[in-house]
Formats: sequence, C-alpha cells, structure tokens
Amino acid sequence: MRSWLRDRGIGQRMSAAGSCYDNATCESFFATLKRGAFPTNGVFPSKAEARSTSVEAIVTFYNRIQIHTSRKNQSPQDYLTKPFQQEKINQNQNQSD
Repeated sequence: MRSWLRDRGIGQRMSAAGSCYDNATCESFFATLKRGAFPTNGVFPSKAEARSTSVEAIVTFYNRIQIHTSRKNQSPQDYLTKPFQQEKINQNQNQSD
C-alpha cells in the first residue's frame, strides 16, 4: 500500500498508535449526517435516494448551517461572511466621517 500511494504522489498520514483523535472529525460528521438525513430505520429505498438525500443534507445544512467547533462555534456561512460584514461596516463608518 505504501508503494502504491508513493507512486501516485499521495502522502500517508499516520499518528501515534492508539491516538483517539484520528477519526474524531469523520465520526462527528457522519453522526450529524445520520441524525439529520437518515430515515429512522437507517434504510433508504434505493442507492439513488440515499445519494440525493445525503448530498442535499451536506450542501444545504452541514456546509451552511451546522455549527462547527473548529470554526469557533459558528456555521461555515457565518464564519465566512462575518469578517467581510465587519470590514464593510468599518468602510461605511470611515466614509461618513
């Protein structure tokens, strides 16, 4: 596996043995996805339904609304727009002075 990765220019990342943080981000993401988008019995009628429901949940909820601890407990949308809004407010105040 290492040579296959190396031949393709892919770096392999491994932490110390027993590190519990390797999968924490992925597990948190999938737990959120399951809570918000999966049917209560966990079974979709088809692969197409599973795919479209999952993509919709990721695009409309997780990437825009879901609060992320890695983003100072803000949604990605808020995290990305607030600095620009503050900059615009400061520019408007400077123009009115």
